[in-house]
Amino acid sequence: MQEYYTLEVAGLKRELPVCPVNEKLYIAGFVMFSDVELTEACATELIKKVPEHDVIVTAESKGIPLAYEMAKQLNEKYFVARKNFKLYMKDPICVNVKSISTAAEQKLFLDKNEADFIKGKRVLIVDDVISTGESLKAIEYLVKEAGGNIVAEAAVLAEGDAAKRDDIVFLSELPLFFKD
Repeated sequence: MQEYYTLEVAGLKRELPVCPVNEKLYIAGFVMFSDVELTEACATELIKKVPEHDVIVTAESKGIPLAYEMAKQLNEKYFVARKNFKLYMKDPICVNVKSISTAAEQKLFLDKNEADFIKGKRVLIVDDVISTGESLKAIEYLVKEAGGNIVAEAAVLAEGDAAKRDDIVFLSELPLFFKD
């Protein structure tokens, strides 16, 4: 199995470590944290591809830098569906989620104040990578429960079969790696 995958996205090149998910499946580890140049470039390019919207929603945690940078460039709000209940949350909406990059099932929470803001708004859901789509489904549920209107779902990368989907917006494909 190769050790690194060379990714080209938003005019930049990065070497991603290839990491095992199980005995046969490996993924290229894409992490935007601490890579300001990559985050800014991807946000700029993704903004060009998404429809008009009023607010951005992402899941904690790897989508946060992208959602923040897009919201900053557009001068709009963004909200983070949190992985844990927080004391400041009043009457949150909650959903279970299982993603390819996380070992155990998780929960996502959206605070009532955030849900109230989203109600009736055009919502753009963003994430760093779309793979199985399970994280997206969980955020979709939260947004719909809050009364938001999802106008698009976008990510920097579409991994594996997600790259064949025509209902998402993304900048580049990310292959899956299989060991015989």
